[in-house]
Amino acid sequence: MSIISDSLKRIKPSPTIAVTQKARELRASGKDVIGLGAGEPDFDTPDNIKSAAIKAIKKGDTKYTAVDGTPALKKAIVAKFKRENKLNYSTDQITVGTGGKQVLYNTFMATLNKGDEVIIPAPFWVSYPDMVLLAGGKPKIVKCTEQEGFKLTAKKLKKAISKKTKWVIINSPSNPTGAGYSKKELQDLAKVLIKHKKIQILSDDIYEHVRYDNFNFFTIAQISKLKDRTLTMNGVSKSYAMTGWRIGYAAGPRDIIKAIGKIQSQSTSNPSSISQAAAVEALNGKQGFIKTRSNAFKARRNFVVKSLNSIDGINCLTPNGAFYVFPSCKGLLNKKTKLKTDTNFVQKLLEKENVAVVQGSAFGLEGYFRISYATSMQNLEKAMKRIKSFCETLDR
Repeated sequence: MSIISDSLKRIKPSPTIAVTQKARELRASGKDVIGLGAGEPDFDTPDNIKSAAIKAIKKGDTKYTAVDGTPALKKAIVAKFKRENKLNYSTDQITVGTGGKQVLYNTFMATLNKGDEVIIPAPFWVSYPDMVLLAGGKPKIVKCTEQEGFKLTAKKLKKAISKKTKWVIINSPSNPTGAGYSKKELQDLAKVLIKHKKIQILSDDIYEHVRYDNFNFFTIAQISKLKDRTLTMNGVSKSYAMTGWRIGYAAGPRDIIKAIGKIQSQSTSNPSSISQAAAVEALNGKQGFIKTRSNAFKARRNFVVKSLNSIDGINCLTPNGAFYVFPSCKGLLNKKTKLKTDTNFVQKLLEKENVAVVQGSAFGLEGYFRISYATSMQNLEKAMKRIKSFCETLDR
């Protein structure tokens, strides 16, 4: 009899982490691998944030804190929501976790019962379905096509809702596509959801500040009457290049926030006291570098999209934000190329050209692949040449 729990058997390891680890291993063996799988800014954490952490260490702020965040950090988060999103919360409506990922995990563990459904638009961040499964819920995947901009429509949302629906996830700008929802698109979704009073909305805004071309960011709690049913999740990892610091946060209904804290009290307890001090400075300190870095990402995005669209058999939409593109490789999946699936495509690309990307099927949509352009332009130039060479040398 296996000692491993049945709940663990329902899930799989993260495909994006697997690709990143594979690239590391190949690089360690001496191969010139370009890893385009990790969703991590290549910029360093700003110096003022580092200094705040060092100051905290020297002051002796190295003890346990309140389970779900220090008062100082919660106040900074309240101020952020008011300043940037025109949303008013009190500190007892805020939770802080060890990364946004833990906040999401805690949310599902605290709220889902067996059979509860969570509507997840595809393409989706790879961890959403598995978190739901671990909590005993049922992911209800709604495929959103390239023609729809990879975004959930009101019509599809309405069709997907059932008596068992407990949550709907909205991720804007999106991982893996970079697609962002306009104010009207969110309002159209809200019109459907306002009629279903038992459904909660989880708004994953982690890429809020990484956006381009004057795309106006809105979060659904801000432009609808759904604030009391919405958990708005964010964090410092992407905007402030603090992935390793592991600080995520959310604002929402007090009963959900309290339940999240209860789960966290029996798992990790508080996030790092040092990281929390750094996050206070991140949210309260100077913000100008965010725009500068977004401009750098935009230049990379433009280069990557143009390069991919110049390759016969590849088609790539221009994303609104985040630092990913989600090109189609359907034109290269046929008997002549001997590539049947997007998984075949990414495996052969890594094998032949030492470029690591992630297959679209890992995100719930077959026939695509995800590229993270959160790396240097030098790496991107080399990678695009290799991808072009790989595609052009396929038998067709």
